[in-house]
Amino acid sequence: MKPALKLPQKIMLLGSGELGKEFVIAAQRLGNFVIAVDRYANAPAMQVAHRSEVISMLSGNDLDRVVTQHQPDIIVPEIEAIRTEKLAEFEQQGITVIPTAAATNYTMNRDEIRELAHRQLGIRTARYAYAENLKELIEVSAEIGFPNVVKPVMSSSGKGQSIVPSESEVKAAWNYAIEGARGESQKVIVEEFIPFELEITLLTIKQWNEPTIFCPPIGHRQERGDYQESWQPAALDDGKLQEAQDIARKVTDALGGAGIFGVEFFITQNEVIFSELSPRPHDTGMVTLISQNLNEFELHLRAVLGLPIPKIEVFSPSASAVILADRHSQSIAYTGVAEALATPDVEIRLFGKPDSRPYRRMGVALAKGNTTDAAREKATKAASQVQIVYG
Repeated sequence: MKPALKLPQKIMLLGSGELGKEFVIAAQRLGNFVIAVDRYANAPAMQVAHRSEVISMLSGNDLDRVVTQHQPDIIVPEIEAIRTEKLAEFEQQGITVIPTAAATNYTMNRDEIRELAHRQLGIRTARYAYAENLKELIEVSAEIGFPNVVKPVMSSSGKGQSIVPSESEVKAAWNYAIEGARGESQKVIVEEFIPFELEITLLTIKQWNEPTIFCPPIGHRQERGDYQESWQPAALDDGKLQEAQDIARKVTDALGGAGIFGVEFFITQNEVIFSELSPRPHDTGMVTLISQNLNEFELHLRAVLGLPIPKIEVFSPSASAVILADRHSQSIAYTGVAEALATPDVEIRLFGKPDSRPYRRMGVALAKGNTTDAAREKATKAASQVQIVYG
């Protein structure tokens, strides 16, 4: 089903971080009315939305209350920790859920999307198993072998993810995964470690009534399971790119609906291996704020609203690098922004988060260059020049 092209639409955003903030900005440029919802006040997207609500999105009663109060035309989930069965109820009431309520339920949990990809669609993934307590994790880790990767089945931005080099580190990995989990699940997934040459995000735009299209691939580097820098275009030969596109199309066709999907792959010398999928703009895709004619948030909005999408073009090799906090603080300020912006073709985005904690992403540096290596160097330098001042 294609949404009405009548504008404005009333959009409710469930999750209001930095990705949601850019989506709200894109939505408001076309005159839409946005209600930003999150579990804490003054979240980044709330700062630019028309209205905001602070609730637990794991509470069905809270979700019922805000949806009844605001009567949105469209609900756009932006985080994993949502009472997803309520989305199905809202969809039955005639509200458009992006990409669909069923797809959101699949992708909110790593186990569901992995089962869909591997068992139902026959797509190559890392070998994996699940555990719901430490004893089970010790057992399945031995079966998978070391090193391996342990993640909560529900989390975001790499929280709770760790590489486990040996059996002696399994207990620490379990504790870290449970601390980083979102929602009520005590379940973790353990995967074989893939010695990849490149890790990419393929931004996949699924449209209501038009063919699925793709952004040029984005390379990225992670630490602690969270992205530290990304660059576009990633160096990928035509054959592997076609294989990645075919896999991404196959998975998103099975999920249905419309919107942008961040589909992650491991690229080895001989294989393209499906890793994960997010049914929304992807953190590594923040590079598109400087690299493309339409960034990933504008593409998401156009797909959601059923608006035409022209040919996607990359202006020049580009990169992003994160600006991270290193401590807890309720008072945040920044220095070095002027120094960072003094370099040509560099932009800075500060997210406006009201507090900090170690490794929390507070901003991002964006840069263009003659090559991806040059762009990465500029972005990394600019990010290092921005210093956080803690009150």
